[in-house]
This record gives sequence, C-alpha cells and structure tokens, in this order.
Amino acid sequence: MSSSDTGDKPTILVVDDTPDNLTLVSNLLKRDYRVRVAISGEKALKIAQSENPPDLILLDVMMPVMDGYEVCQQLRNNALTAHIPIIFLTAKSEVEDERKGLSLGASDYITKPISPPILEARVKTHLAAKAYADFLTDKTSYLESEVARRTREISAVQDVTIQAMAALAETRDSDTGNHIRRTQGYVKALSGKLKSHPRFSSLLTDGVIDTIFKSAPLHDIGKVGIPDRILLKPGRFEPGEFEIMKTHTTLGRDAIQAAEDALSLKVDFLSVAKEIAYGHQEKWDGSGYPEGLKGESIPVSARIMAVADVYDALISRRVYKDSMSHERAITIIAEGKGSHFDPDMVDAFLAIQDEIRAIAARYADSDADMALKRKQIEFQTAAA
Repeated sequence: MSSSDTGDKPTILVVDDTPDNLTLVSNLLKRDYRVRVAISGEKALKIAQSENPPDLILLDVMMPVMDGYEVCQQLRNNALTAHIPIIFLTAKSEVEDERKGLSLGASDYITKPISPPILEARVKTHLAAKAYADFLTDKTSYLESEVARRTREISAVQDVTIQAMAALAETRDSDTGNHIRRTQGYVKALSGKLKSHPRFSSLLTDGVIDTIFKSAPLHDIGKVGIPDRILLKPGRFEPGEFEIMKTHTTLGRDAIQAAEDALSLKVDFLSVAKEIAYGHQEKWDGSGYPEGLKGESIPVSARIMAVADVYDALISRRVYKDSMSHERAITIIAEGKGSHFDPDMVDAFLAIQDEIRAIAARYADSDADMALKRKQIEFQTAAA
C-alpha cells in the first residue's frame, strides 16, 4: 500500500549515487511530499517492492553496478511496481538517451541541471495522473466484485427457484424429493464421463454440464398439470389415460417457455430445461414421445436425462411398488442400448455404475420419506 492510500503525503523515492543531488532534490520536495532516498539501483528496487512502495520515483541514469535504465526495466517487468510513475532525472541530455528512457516505460525525462519549477510541476502532474489511474483501478475492482456478488446471488436465487418448482411437482407425484437429488447426481456424473468422448467433447463443456445439472430437476415439472386420478394411479394406465399422461412433456415445456417469455430474454438454463422436459421420454429408436424423435435428433441433455430417469425409476421404492436391485436395473439399462438409449451413453453409464450406485445410496428414500409421501397421496386421492 502506498502512502497516498493511507491519506499521508505522497511518497517520492529519489534514486541517485551522488549525495549532493539527493540532498538538493529532497530539499526541493520535502515540504509537499514524503521523500525517501536510495544511493543505488539495488536499494531502489528493495524500497519499491516493499510493503509501502513510493507513489513516484525520480531516477538517475548514470549509476554504478545497475544504471537507471536497468532499474526502470526491472520495475516495469514486476507487476508489483509496474504502475509506479518513473521520471528520469539525469545529466544525459541527448535525444537518444531520452528516447531510450521513455521506451523502457518512464513517464517523463528531465535533464540536469534541475529547474525547480519544472521538477515540481512534472512531479505534481504525474502524481495527479497516478491518483486518477488508481481511482479508476479501485472503481473497476469494486464494480467487478459487485458484479461477481450479484451474479452469485442471482445464481443462488435461480437454484432455489428451480428446486422449489421441482419440489412442487414432486408433491403431486409418487416420487419423493430425493428423486430430484439422485437424478441430478446421475446427470452430472454421466455428463462428466461423456465429456471425454469424441462424440460429446465439443458439446459437454463444464459450463454446459453445470447448466444441465441445474435444469435437470425440472424434467417432470409438467406433471403438475396431470389430473390426480391419472398421476396417482397405482396400476397400469388405460390407453386414454396414458395419452393424457404423455402430455406432461408438452405441459412442462410450455410452462418453462412461458417463464422465458415473461423474462423477454433467452436464458441458457431455461432453454436446456425445455429440452429436458420435452425430450426426456424420447427413445433412441424413435419409439418414444411426444414427437417420436430418433437418434441424434434428440437433444443431448434429454438423452442424458432419459438414462438417469429410467434408472432411478427402477431402483426407487414407490408407494405402489418395491425397489429393484442396482444389478437388475443396470441390466435393463444395458438391454436398452441402441433402442431406448443412446448406445454411447449406456456404455458410459455402465462404466461409472459404482459412482451411480453411491449417489443412489447417498440420497436413498427413508421409511419416513415414504410414509410422508403415502399420506400426501392418500390426502390428494381423497380430495379428488
């Protein structure tokens, strides 16, 4: 921190190997500034790189061991001192000498013998310029930190909103809230594995994976619009009931689209959320819904969600069914390779199945979870 940062007089470092010159310059400036002196380039560098660097340096050129040009160059090459204004104060008066000094990064070049008014004016001018530059730097740093803070706040609000919307949908379904956490975990793990695959390396950047992770909880948001008599039915659907159930993909996409329209701007996580909500029931062979998309025409995010969602549906307890073993669920996923699921995604999922099993165990449904869900369903069914 420089002396000007603490509210004291600006500090000027005078560097010269001649004591008389140090005394002369110090006497000229000490009324308005705090003056420090160095009789060598090495000493000057130590002072400049200390915890209390000077606000400006007056630098002689002709010094033994390390001349002023070398001192200037080292100061400019060090990030800690690169911002300190340097004024050469020297008897070397040739144009080429001045050109060299300025090319090394000096702010100014004054030749001896010294004219006190010129020295005082130049020092004042460069200190003012530095003060303004420091102000702009501080302002920029503040704005950057403020933007970062606001971005974190917006991201946190976004995450909480997504979770709240997803939890609302889950209260009407037979799934528990842990289904959200599990499928999010599967999606992130599978995406991370696919990132190194040639087919997906250019698509699944860290930013995209994070967006898919954030959007995944909204995959079944459309179930909010499905009547309880169908949504909560414990047995198989009748054909007409299944057609109504399938509309949850469209309802989900439209709800998210409405939110995006209200914002009047395109938001990445909402775009991905639409892909997932609308496309996670599509199948690789084209036999899925709502559009019967096939192969690569199904968005990558929806294909990833499809694997995660089916696996979790298989291994999870429901009010109307027991859970399936991990091994049996993995077998079913493998059997769906090339028909229900993208073949490469199945291979990646199988390769990380131990990680998938660990995620499932970490967020397993407890007896209390299931009891609460059973009561919710009984209440909703009675109300219907």
